[in-house]
Amino acid sequence: MTTLNPSITRWQGVGLLATALLGTSVFILPQLTVSMAGAGALWAWGLLILAMLPITLVFAQLGRRFPNAGGPAYFVAKAFGERAGASVGLVFLFAAPVGLPAAMMMTFEFVHSLVPLGTLGTLLAQLGVLAAMVLLNLKGVQLSGRLQFGLTLVILAVMVGIAVVLFGTTEGSFKPLAGPWSWDPMLAAAGVAIWSYLGVEAMSHLSAEFKSPERDFVPAMLWATLLVGVIYLCGTVLILMMPGESRLMMVDLFNAAVGGGGAWVIGLLGILAGIATMNTYLNAMSRLIWSLSQQGYLPASLESLNRYRVPQRALLSLATLLALSLMVAHWAALDFDRLLPWVNGLFVVVYLLSMAAGYRLLSRRYRALAMTGAALTALLGFALGPALLYGIGAIVLVLGWIAWLQRRALSRPRQRT
Repeated sequence: MTTLNPSITRWQGVGLLATALLGTSVFILPQLTVSMAGAGALWAWGLLILAMLPITLVFAQLGRRFPNAGGPAYFVAKAFGERAGASVGLVFLFAAPVGLPAAMMMTFEFVHSLVPLGTLGTLLAQLGVLAAMVLLNLKGVQLSGRLQFGLTLVILAVMVGIAVVLFGTTEGSFKPLAGPWSWDPMLAAAGVAIWSYLGVEAMSHLSAEFKSPERDFVPAMLWATLLVGVIYLCGTVLILMMPGESRLMMVDLFNAAVGGGGAWVIGLLGILAGIATMNTYLNAMSRLIWSLSQQGYLPASLESLNRYRVPQRALLSLATLLALSLMVAHWAALDFDRLLPWVNGLFVVVYLLSMAAGYRLLSRRYRALAMTGAALTALLGFALGPALLYGIGAIVLVLGWIAWLQRRALSRPRQRT
């Protein structure tokens, strides 16, 4: 059996992507952008949402027209050949040993605010969370989609509820929203905020598992992009209404609106959102491994599916790699702020080639969107600087691996004769 189970609905897709983009940063990035740009943070988020729409739409159109578990790798293969597509897929996998451990570390920032854990206790708890996610995913993506969409609605409800209470009780709360701002800090804040949207490509790996990708995939991605933007804007407005010096202002805002309990509510939501982010990427990467194994670029043993139509061996192999990565990160005392730039270097490569594939594969009316997306991605790569070395190293290793596979394939007939 070589087909996946098409079970994702439009609104489950919205939940999967929205929670992948929100993660733990929904309670952190608004405060950071306000500290950088003041009232200009609102304009920074507005510009970022507008900028992300063409990139998201290109990915959505590619996913709708070419539904495949390979995602960007499949799109690039359709546009530029099988070797180029396989290179993208294998490069994307290099995000696993650094990106998911970094997300785990960010999630456990919220855990530490509620439960004090030592170094060994933190590692054991992280491995436990990883094991729980694997067990959930082994039974299919449908349950994950329902849970994650519900989590997105809860986060949005908390944000809107705090805003309604504070707007009604805080005198002069609108004044900071119209405060002074300037272009340079606003652009700098937008440059920081763009990291919140890295991950829109993850849903393209799941396009083949939508019940009706032709009808639901594009609306799901666009609705999720806009919903996430509204949530970040809401958080920014709240921070501007009640400035302070706390490391996690959203806790203070919740306490001001409700009267207490902010540490537990925001902490638990941050933990759940972080787990949801990792869950989406665990889904996407396991299916990419499954697709690459079918193409012969990874061992054929990773092709098998379990009775839930889930690539079980690919998922378990990925989980083993992540567990080892967590152990190495703890041994080397690496923090998430050192790992994230490496991941971003890989995404620059994937996004740029995906936009080029969009230009090649989509109709003429989408080419301007693909060019805009490529320009924004190139600007992002320029901002990364030395962090691109991880992406460059990944490309070198991937090309070497593909060349070795080709040489081995050519040598086999000679050995038989």
